[in-house]
Amino acid sequence: TPVEPGMVVRTQTPHLAKLRKGVMELYISDHPLDCLTCAANGDCELQDQAGAVGLRDVRYDVQATHLGQEKDHSNPYFDFDPSKCIACSRCIRACDEVQGTLALTMEGRGWDSKISAGLASDNFLESECVSCGACVEACPTATLQEKSIIELGQPEHSLITTCAYCGVGCSFKAEMRGDELVRMVPLKDGGANAGHSCVKGRFAWGYATHNDRITKPMIREKITDEWREVSFEEAIAFAAAGLKKIQAESGVDSIGGITSSRCTNEEVYVVQKMVRAAFGNNNVDTCARVCHSPTGYGLSKTFGTSAGTQDFESVEFADVIMVIGANPAAAHPVFNSRMKQALRRGAKLIVVDPRVTETVKSAHVEADFHLQLLPGTNVAVINALAHVIATEGLIDRTFVEQRCDLQAFADWEKFISLPENSPETLEAASGVPAAKIREAARMFAAAPNGAIYYGLGVTEHSQGSTMVMGIANLAMATGNIGRKGVGVNPLRGQNNVQGSCDMGSFPHELPGYRHMSRDDVRDIYNKKWGVTLRPEPGLRIPNMFDSALGNKFRGLYVHGEDIAQSDPNTTHVHAALRAMDMVIVQDLFLNETSKFAHVFLPGTSFLEKDGTFTNAERRINRVRPVMPSKTGKTEYEVTCDLARAMGYEMSYENAAQIMDEIAATTPTFAGVS
Repeated sequence: TPVEPGMVVRTQTPHLAKLRKGVMELYISDHPLDCLTCAANGDCELQDQAGAVGLRDVRYDVQATHLGQEKDHSNPYFDFDPSKCIACSRCIRACDEVQGTLALTMEGRGWDSKISAGLASDNFLESECVSCGACVEACPTATLQEKSIIELGQPEHSLITTCAYCGVGCSFKAEMRGDELVRMVPLKDGGANAGHSCVKGRFAWGYATHNDRITKPMIREKITDEWREVSFEEAIAFAAAGLKKIQAESGVDSIGGITSSRCTNEEVYVVQKMVRAAFGNNNVDTCARVCHSPTGYGLSKTFGTSAGTQDFESVEFADVIMVIGANPAAAHPVFNSRMKQALRRGAKLIVVDPRVTETVKSAHVEADFHLQLLPGTNVAVINALAHVIATEGLIDRTFVEQRCDLQAFADWEKFISLPENSPETLEAASGVPAAKIREAARMFAAAPNGAIYYGLGVTEHSQGSTMVMGIANLAMATGNIGRKGVGVNPLRGQNNVQGSCDMGSFPHELPGYRHMSRDDVRDIYNKKWGVTLRPEPGLRIPNMFDSALGNKFRGLYVHGEDIAQSDPNTTHVHAALRAMDMVIVQDLFLNETSKFAHVFLPGTSFLEKDGTFTNAERRINRVRPVMPSKTGKTEYEVTCDLARAMGYEMSYENAAQIMDEIAATTPTFAGVS
């Protein structure tokens, strides 16, 4: 019945109450009556509604039921009990409308209707299910139930925190029984994830309490010795003595530190402060410099800011999406789900990547254009796309005149229109057919909203900064900046890549991307920290390794990074670490780098951290300690202990004090508390 002005709609009447009670009676007649022993007892919508309608008994003498059907235990994270299914199809809709995998379907008709995990398999594990947990979250009964709930029982209280895996920065409700985590539930009000999650954030948190985790400090004189458990006091004293000895023998620049993109803004800030104030040099670096600095430099030169332009929701408004050097289907699943929904609503997809990834083609999504370039030809392809737009009259002149530097644009247009930048000229170098580049460029330029997303396939190249500027120029030339559905958007790898760089983890920049050579910036920290900072940039990670092999760099503090595993030229890295006299590793587990360490300081998982992460959107997300630290200390307390042992007084009562200092000294964080 169409709604009309003045219409009265009654949702509570005796007749409706009778109908609702009848429906519930039918459901319960074919449902196990094991509420008291059911894992969902107290958290079951069917149980709640039966109580709400006043159902006390069932009149039907049921001859045939679905009770006793075999349970599916195949998925490692949740169970499927078909005997408790009420065929509401919520799980199917969640897999379709939220995740976009369409792994679930309703098999059969009428009485024979049942949920099936795909048509080609009999269980969840062998189906297309990606274990995102959307179906479990949507299920109103115990049909789909987390194994942790079955084992540990229903939670008693909860706390909101942020996932520590990728740069999406999903918000979660950590549900607890005492100090024990029972499950992670994606927060419906989460700005980055809007109630969705991937398998890692939803289920892969057991490492925080794994038996292999190290929770006691350890030291050894030589890397060939066995580890010896000691107190924090002894470990800190041992580490500081070693570092002081090195500096006494080889100078102040002979030691340094590496910050982590997996730790909080507050922890990273304290580490770089320790290096500059306690170590007395600028030898601080981070893996995020490799993946983020091309973005920081390229976007600061073009847009005036060192970060992306959009939030993740923006992709839902895009008409054409260009993904360059990234595979969000594998690396950023929650963002990818949003992108897939946009594509299924009619948005077009251009993928620029040497690889044929799930983003290029999957069961329900296929790129309209896959520009399969040869590795190392990113700039050639972006210039070829821009050439087509410039020479075929596809530039958004109104946007350029209103928003761009006209002289700079004129210089760019003259350059990009040169024949050497044409798709035909660059086809031999890039390996991409000229006709395909022209078609893709026309599609992007003609779109009302065109969005560009890129990853490490852009930034981890020698021409990374140039490519980022090329991407920004393409977006400006087509008018795709400054509204929903457009923009230039880097997809960060780790959870706090943006934040670790914001905090001054570079040897040449202080927090807020301000160069060490600026007297006015150094003065801020000289007064705040009570030191005299040096204006010369310090050593980058590769420089540290080279100097170590020359016996000039002999001590390193590695905070939450596994450089022996992840850095390129492994033989060179191992040789450099082996040549050092004092390597200090702070982490959760003994990793590859710890094989070369003399001191191991146990770290804290994200479930024990208090502070903030900054995700790829530049969203500052709150991280709250769900459980007490397994080590008895926070990571910033350990860093402060080492700084004091080195002779520099540094301490904070809590993470809030650290953020207050960050906000007071860093313009981009002004007002954050």
